[in-house]
Amino acid sequence: MEIILKEDVANLGYKGDILKVKDGYGRNFLIPTKKAILATIPAKKMLAEDLKQRAHKLDRIKNEAVELAEKLKDLVLNVGAKTSTTGKIFGAVGPIQIADAFEKAGFIVDRKVIVLKDPIKEVGSYHATLKLHKEVTVEVAFEVIAE
Repeated sequence: MEIILKEDVANLGYKGDILKVKDGYGRNFLIPTKKAILATIPAKKMLAEDLKQRAHKLDRIKNEAVELAEKLKDLVLNVGAKTSTTGKIFGAVGPIQIADAFEKAGFIVDRKVIVLKDPIKEVGSYHATLKLHKEVTVEVAFEVIAE
């Protein structure tokens, strides 16, 4: 089944992408939740016209993402977490805590663009990948410290 995404879907694609998905996934999840539409010939023509009209805006959004990536690539964040005496974190540090640390540093980063390889359960230095745009990713270093 061929679909057109109406919004960004994690691990699948970005808004405006034309993708082939399994029939059940498209028919039972993507289309009913209005995350996608069927890729018919008229829908593809509308998408092409829409992309042509939005090209300038999309270029500006990409440039803003590149500028933010340049500012963030040398930044080292400190993320505080409650720990035991052995250095183990109660729970885990996730994207929400990292987004809060960005906000304290003066940057607004949505928690949905922060990707961690593994759950963080100990104090130490780590890296997170930020997917700021479909063509712009940046790796940011951060340290988890005990509060």
